[in-house]
Amino acid sequence: MQASALNMIIEIRHYTLKPGRREEFIDFFERENRAALRDAGMLVFGPLRDLENPDKVHWMRAFPTLEARETLKEGFYNGPVWNERIEHQVMPMIAHYEAEVAETTGGFEGFGGRPEL
Repeated sequence: MQASALNMIIEIRHYTLKPGRREEFIDFFERENRAALRDAGMLVFGPLRDLENPDKVHWMRAFPTLEARETLKEGFYNGPVWNERIEHQVMPMIAHYEAEVAETTGGFEGFGGRPEL
């Protein structure tokens, strides 16, 4: 299903990190990865510390459509920033990851209590 003009595609990512690596991952994400993802055209929210698992982190990214999601991801993961700067630093910290893809509803509100357009 394609998102309507007012809806967004949200990817909710869950990372289980190797024991003791969470703070290192968060530091790297906040210092390097988040800006790289944003520079590639993605909206990024996070990272978030899991309160029940000390080795788990969550974060989200948003796209205007499913097609844009594929295009932006392909460009990022096949590009030099990921391949030369990010991948070799971040992947050794991750034990497992998964992502869920969801579409916002017509009444979706951001954290400010306003509809996201």
